[in-house]
Amino acid sequence: MVFNAPGIYVIEEAGGSRPIQAVGTSTAAFVGVAPDAKAPRDRAIACNNWTDFVRAFAGNENAETTPLAQAVYGFFQNGGSRCYVVAVEKDKPITGSGSKRSSARGGLELLEQIDEVAIVAAPGYTDVSSYEALLAHCENMKDRVAILDGPPMVDDVADLTTVAAASAGGEGAPAAKGLRPRLSKGGYGTVYYPWLVVNAALPPYNQITTPPSGYVAGIWARTDATRGVHKAPANESVRGALNVTHPITRQEQAVLNPAGINVIRFFAQQGVTVWGARTLDDGSSEWRYVNVRRLFNMIEESIANSTRWIVFEPNDQTLWKSIRRDIGAFLTRVWRDGALMGRTPEEAFFVKCDEETNPPENINAGIVTTLIGIAPVKPAEFIIFRISQFEGGTETETEGGR
Repeated sequence: MVFNAPGIYVIEEAGGSRPIQAVGTSTAAFVGVAPDAKAPRDRAIACNNWTDFVRAFAGNENAETTPLAQAVYGFFQNGGSRCYVVAVEKDKPITGSGSKRSSARGGLELLEQIDEVAIVAAPGYTDVSSYEALLAHCENMKDRVAILDGPPMVDDVADLTTVAAASAGGEGAPAAKGLRPRLSKGGYGTVYYPWLVVNAALPPYNQITTPPSGYVAGIWARTDATRGVHKAPANESVRGALNVTHPITRQEQAVLNPAGINVIRFFAQQGVTVWGARTLDDGSSEWRYVNVRRLFNMIEESIANSTRWIVFEPNDQTLWKSIRRDIGAFLTRVWRDGALMGRTPEEAFFVKCDEETNPPENINAGIVTTLIGIAPVKPAEFIIFRISQFEGGTETETEGGR
C-alpha cells in the first residue's frame, strides 16, 4: 500500500490463528425397505424429523411400517435430529450365481459422498453379507461407526459369541451356527441384542418387535448433545420401548459382554436400558469402547477439515509453529469439555511438529508430518465395592475401573 496523503490509515490484518471447528457426530444414515413401494430409491434423502420421512417414504400415514420406518421413528424419538435415508429393494439373487447380494450394499455406496454421516445402520439386516457390507463401508470411510442388529431371537446366547460364516457348501448349504459379526479392527462396528417390543410407528399402531439399531442411533445422538461424544452411550433409557424380546440375565451378559455384544436390558426401576458400550474389536484392543472410537473419529476429521490451508504453504518453522498452535488450541478445548484424561493439557495430549518430525528428506518430498498423542477418557464399566466389617461398624472401599 502506498501512502501519499497525510492522515490516518486503518489496515486489517489476520491474527494468524485458524480455529479448528469440531465436526458433527450425530447425523445417522439408514438403509432399508420403505413402507411405500413407490418411494424414491437409489437416493440418499435427508430427513430432519418424522414428518419428513413420512412425506418421502411412507406416502401417507396409512402405510404399513417396516424395520426402516420403525428405526427412523425410534431415532427421532430418542433424541436424533437429522438423518439420511436410502430406500432399497428387497434382496435379489445375483445373475448367474446361487448366492444372494444384500440390497443394503448398494444403498451404502450412496452414502460414501456424504461426509456429514457419522452413524450407519441397515435396520433388520442380520445376515452375514449385510454385516460385512456395513463393516467394510465404515472401515473404508474411517469417519463413521456401524450399528448392527443382532438376530431377532436366539435359544442360546453362546451362539452370539461365535463369528457367523457364509455357507461354503454351495446353494442350500447351512451357514455356520455362529451369529456374531466378525471382528472390526479399529472398532468401526457395534452390535446390539436383543430386539425391542414397541408400538408401531404407522397404523394400526399395534405392538411389534423391531431391531434396535435406530433407537440406539438416537441414543448416541442424544448423548452427544447432552454430554458429548466422549461419553459412552450406555446406561441410557430407550424411549418408546415397552420391553425386550429376550430378557437377558446378568450371567448371560457376562458371556456376551467380552464378545462385544452390547446388551439391552429391562430393569424394574429404569425400564428398557442400553447396558453396553463395546465395539466389535478385540476385548484387549484400545478401540474396544464405542465412545473412544467416535471421539477419535471426531478429532481426526475436525483436524483434517480445518487444516487444508496447510497445503502448498512453505514447509518451514513458521508453518510448524502455526500447526502446533492451532491443533493445540483445539485439543485444549476438547480437554476442557472433559473428553481427555489429565489434570492439565500437557497430561492430556501432545502435538509435535518440528525438525525431528520433518527431516530434510521429507521437506524435499513435500511432506509435513505432525505427531499427535491423545489420552481419551474411558468408561467406568465395572464398579467394585469392597466391603469389610470392623469393630464398631462397616468399612467400605470403592473402586472404579474398566
